[in-house]
Formats: sequence, structure tokens, C-alpha cells
Amino acid sequence: MDFETITHATAGGIARITLNRPDRLNAISPELLHDLDRACAAVEGDPGARVVTLTATGRAFCAGADLKTVRELSPDSERWGAFMRLWHRVFDRIEALPVPVITGVHGLALAGGLELVLVADLVVADEAARLGDQHANFGLVAGGGGSQRLPRLVGARRAKELMLLGGWLTAPEALAWGLVNRVVPAGTVAPAVEELAAGSGSANRAVKALVARAFDTELAEGLELERRLVAAHMPSADAAEGLRAFVEKRKPVF
Repeated sequence: MDFETITHATAGGIARITLNRPDRLNAISPELLHDLDRACAAVEGDPGARVVTLTATGRAFCAGADLKTVRELSPDSERWGAFMRLWHRVFDRIEALPVPVITGVHGLALAGGLELVLVADLVVADEAARLGDQHANFGLVAGGGGSQRLPRLVGARRAKELMLLGGWLTAPEALAWGLVNRVVPAGTVAPAVEELAAGSGSANRAVKALVARAFDTELAEGLELERRLVAAHMPSADAAEGLRAFVEKRKPVF
């Protein structure tokens, strides 16, 4: 499968997606969204996929929406609305992938780049990375899901601080806020992401499905879902290998 703005390759159950517009700081364009959409379809159709990694080439993870696209489409409400609908559909699709998405951030994740970080399941940040929403500095408003996902992740007061004041967070600050999971030494994001990508595909899918339901269902219903999904997982080859590895005091091979 050929892509214009990303690379995508799967090996050993890991689907590796890399933003590949380094000359544009991996800014989000319609072409990038369409490529991500196609990559999501490939992951959804691959029963052997157990995790997705999302990283980027060049000096930055993602600088947000492509300014050329914004200036071209924003004066036309119909065309701008179509762009935003595409954006939301693709980001929703990434968030809803059946396997975990592990994102590695280096350089900066700004505005729409921050919104892309928000749809990941786990995030590793380079210690020199910066994350921010600077829409307010230019009289703009986050439109790629940030106003809804950010407060759900870090709380309303912190989300308002970032969105109203238009500031930056360092990687350690983002870690303290719960925006990222780990901060690693400069230049080591890629191997750190690969380390987190180990794990059982069957267990990964079950955990992601269960946590996704935890906030929109009654406790009793969620516990019943847990019982059903765990019961379905236990006869799997991954569960058997995990139990053997525990008894044999070794690392499981999934």
C-alpha cells in the first residue's frame, strides 16, 4: 500500500505508522488524514495486529493543521466543515482502533498535534519535547477534538489553562499532568515506544475494550462485560503461553 504523507509497515504484530512530512513539521492536511484513514483500515483488517506505534520523522512530531490548508479552506464554511468532519472521523477511528496505539513525541506537538496525542492510548515523550495548544494566541479555537478530550484527560481547570492562555508544557510537566505516560532521554523515543509495544494481542484488545467502556456504563454492566471478555480470552494461545512462562520463570513470547 502506497502512502503520500506517512509510512506504514507491519511486522511481528506491530503496525508501525510514521508521520512523514518533515518539511512541513508533519502538519495535518487532508492528504495526511486520508493516509491515516487507510492505515487504520489496514489495522482493523489485520487479526494478527496487537499494537500500533505512531511516531514521526524530522524535527517535530506534529505542528498542527497545515497553515496552507487552513488559509485556503477557512473562508468557506462548507469546505472548512468538510475538512473538520474528515479530521474528526479519522481521529475517532484512531482512538477506536481495537488494539492499543502507542505514540512517541519528539520536538513539539502543537495544537492539532496535541489533539493527535490525545487519541493515543499510551504516550512516550522525549525529555526535550514540548506540548501545547496555542490557538488562543492567534484568536483561534481548537477544532480537532481538543476541547473535549483534553479536559477528560487532565481535568477542566488545567485544560482551560492550556487552551485559554495558549502556553506550552515541557515533557516533565506533561507527565505530571497525566498527558504523557513516560519521559525518556533525548533521542530514545523510538526504542522506548518499541519496548512498550511488547504484549499479548488478545489481552491488549480485551483491556482496551474494557477501559473504553468504564466511563459510559454502570459498574454492574461493566463488571459483567469484564467477566465475558476475560472468559473469552482465557482459552487463547496468548493466555496459555503467559501461564507457561509464569511457571517456567521466563518472559512470554507472544
